[in-house]
Amino acid sequence: MIKFLKSLWSEPYFKFIICFIGLYLLFYGFNTAFIGITAKGGVYAPFLDQHLNYINWWRTFTIESTATILRWLDYTTYTNEYQLRVIGKKGFTMVYTCLGYGIMSVFAAFVFTFPGKIKFRYGFLVLGLLIIQLLNTVRLVLLSLYWNKKAPLFNMDHHDLFNIVVYAVLILLVYIWLKYVSKPNNNI
Repeated sequence: MIKFLKSLWSEPYFKFIICFIGLYLLFYGFNTAFIGITAKGGVYAPFLDQHLNYINWWRTFTIESTATILRWLDYTTYTNEYQLRVIGKKGFTMVYTCLGYGIMSVFAAFVFTFPGKIKFRYGFLVLGLLIIQLLNTVRLVLLSLYWNKKAPLFNMDHHDLFNIVVYAVLILLVYIWLKYVSKPNNNI
């Protein structure tokens, strides 16, 4: 059995899949655990909540960047810690899953486990994460202005539509990266 596992581990595709899944679970689990310990009730870490709560910073950035774009488009907006409202239109309540940390975890795990030059991988990671954040902001702008819960587009939840669009964009980015930038045989 050990010989079989060693031979299996020597296969690059198997190693990639195991490392990819492991990193994804680590990234996603870390974000979920951090949310859990910075939310009051249960196991609560007040120091982390008050001084190192990147989830709150991220949520605030996402809400405020969406509000800024809407203001540029001459809409009046009101925001608080969890919500954005547009006068005469709709708005949204930002729950944790709206941040996109699941998709970002998948993308980061892929970039870290795929072979290639480190400088290209880090550049691709930053570019991809910025694109995901930008697409999320665009989604929230459109959601605030046009989304109708009673008549959803294609009878789909906006989270599902967002995931489809983002994964399609990421697949295109990965294709471009693999075809033109990344050279797996030149690992550093």
